[in-house]
Amino acid sequence: MRFEVVRPEELGDSELTRWRALQGATGALANPFLSPEFTLAVGRFRADARVAVLSDQAGIAGFFPYERHALGIGRPIGAGLTDCQGLVGPPGLELDVRALLRACRLSVWEFDHLLAEQAAFAAYHVETRTEPVMDLSEGFDAYAESARQRAPKTIKTVRYKERKLGREAGEVTYTFSERDPAGLRRLMAWKSGQYRRTGRTDRFAEPWIVSLVEHLHESGTGVLSVLRAGDRPVSAHLGLRTGSVMAGWFPAYDLEFAKYSPGMIGHLRMAEAAASAGVTQIAMGRGGREYKDWLKNGEFPIAEGRVARASAAAGLHWVKDAPVRRARSAVLANPRLYARADRVLKTYARLRRGTGDAA
Repeated sequence: MRFEVVRPEELGDSELTRWRALQGATGALANPFLSPEFTLAVGRFRADARVAVLSDQAGIAGFFPYERHALGIGRPIGAGLTDCQGLVGPPGLELDVRALLRACRLSVWEFDHLLAEQAAFAAYHVETRTEPVMDLSEGFDAYAESARQRAPKTIKTVRYKERKLGREAGEVTYTFSERDPAGLRRLMAWKSGQYRRTGRTDRFAEPWIVSLVEHLHESGTGVLSVLRAGDRPVSAHLGLRTGSVMAGWFPAYDLEFAKYSPGMIGHLRMAEAAASAGVTQIAMGRGGREYKDWLKNGEFPIAEGRVARASAAAGLHWVKDAPVRRARSAVLANPRLYARADRVLKTYARLRRGTGDAA
């Protein structure tokens, strides 16, 4: 296997065509976070974005998008923003992973949402979990019926709240693909407020993330959906779409309408509109949110771990990172721990606001 490392913008048309063909139309590998569009977009705003082009005697065998940070520490492309990571190549692609790292000038490559089915990295999994999916391949009606069977009280309550929202705030409407940039700015403001309230890092305080999200929306890969009551936006969601597959990304809502569960209403409306638009799968991302268990009717396995070559940088990275990863994994795997950690973060956020430390 031969490896050629390039910046994303250096990929030619033939290479991009091959990438899209390898992704296919369905399955976990078709996830938008593994698309060339996402890698190209990240490459516009991150100088450390790279792609290793894998070739054999038959031609291009696959692609490995990644970021190279200080000391040769490697992370998936768009690290911290992605819910699906890995190689883009045919099933069962075999290669020497450490040789790949050497060609990429990486001491370590760490991952937390790797497609677990990728055999090349199987020996380096530390933990394996599943990512929830809304499977719309049989249409929305079939999906909705399966949702009612799984969580009849939940779905009934969401529908009741939607009708109540319509009575009290105006007719409920839904736009699946909103092109107005003002709607995106509103979503980012809502999401920043949510991050601060819950003690999380505000991703939209990072200018490059704002620019990335704006670019993806402008290019059409980012799909902004908006739920309205009357003429007033109530909730919104920015997802990524390539072909018939969507990936959930940034949902948020107006706190004034929280009692109506606008996020849940929006997710059901999104599933209905997406199915009508030809989407057959919505990947919702890993996380401990209970609503994902209510909405999912499928899943695929993802893995967390690291590949390392013998080096001082790799050893230093392990000492620094391993305890944090173990603690995070324990919290995500245990609903009680997740709920407790969520409460602690919210309390911390309230204390910061009370002392005037929060932005």
